[in-house]
Amino acid sequence: MSQNNRHPPVVVSENGQGRYQQSVRIGHHTLVADEPVAVGGADAGPAPFDYLLAALGACTSMTLRMYAEMKKLPLTGISVELAHEKIDTGGRGKQDRIARIITLEGDLTPEQRTRLLEIANKCPVHRTLSSDIRIDSMLAGH
Repeated sequence: MSQNNRHPPVVVSENGQGRYQQSVRIGHHTLVADEPVAVGGADAGPAPFDYLLAALGACTSMTLRMYAEMKKLPLTGISVELAHEKIDTGGRGKQDRIARIITLEGDLTPEQRTRLLEIANKCPVHRTLSSDIRIDSMLAGH
């Protein structure tokens, strides 16, 4: 499988610690994913959509910090709150919706705040999630 050399592969596998619990290995980092108790998990770690939201939130904040440093803006703090839901599209089924609330701290002008929101919408994860994504799935050979 070809991949961008900047990012190590993400390997997710059952860890035997619960009905749905997974070990998530990313380079030298090990994380845990699980489902909430309400759907049969043990809530031993974030659910898959939580990781998706975390990726978008982290990318948003990092992108804003990079831009603010480059432009020497007085941005003293960033917080990103995210939520996912399925919304009715009026007879055309359900659509995924991610609400992202970005809090910017610092003595920023209204124009700087508007520009930072534009930059937030250009973070790589936002652009990927907003694009026509192709996922190639295959079974490993034995």
